[in-house]
Amino acid sequence: MPKRDHIIVVCTANICRSPMGERMLAHGLAAEPPPLDRLKVVSAGISAYDGDPASVNSVRALKSVGLNLSDHKSQQISQELLDKAFAIFCMTQTHRTLIEVHFDHVPRHLYLFRELMSGDAGIEIPDPFGRELREYEACRDSMVEAIPSLLNFLREHYPQYAQSSS
Repeated sequence: MPKRDHIIVVCTANICRSPMGERMLAHGLAAEPPPLDRLKVVSAGISAYDGDPASVNSVRALKSVGLNLSDHKSQQISQELLDKAFAIFCMTQTHRTLIEVHFDHVPRHLYLFRELMSGDAGIEIPDPFGRELREYEACRDSMVEAIPSLLNFLREHYPQYAQSSS
């Protein structure tokens, strides 16, 4: 079995939410010490067409915070990706359920993107597809709120895994 050194961010078509989450989480991990800075963050969609660019408003929403999404190409979630994943962060419960139902080997760390946050914040992140830029910015901001909880989770769990799998 391959080393599980990937984090996968999942949404429906891999053109709006998950690419934004991927880039923001990767940006956060890049500032972490080893082994966290070596985790590879990717995104995928439950029903994605391979090779589609990120939506224009997703690109704009990230550009306004200094992150570039213009080179994104969508991809379908696959068993091959899951086999490399230490953790998966989904946008909705439906995404999580579809992964659990349709794949044989699912990493034990399968969460909603906002699930690890404390408090009563909404857990699911609604799809902004086809809406105005402000909806994409709200989507981005709801993910920004969750990034510290994801980093804390990875700080707590990944170093032990990385050490035991070396």
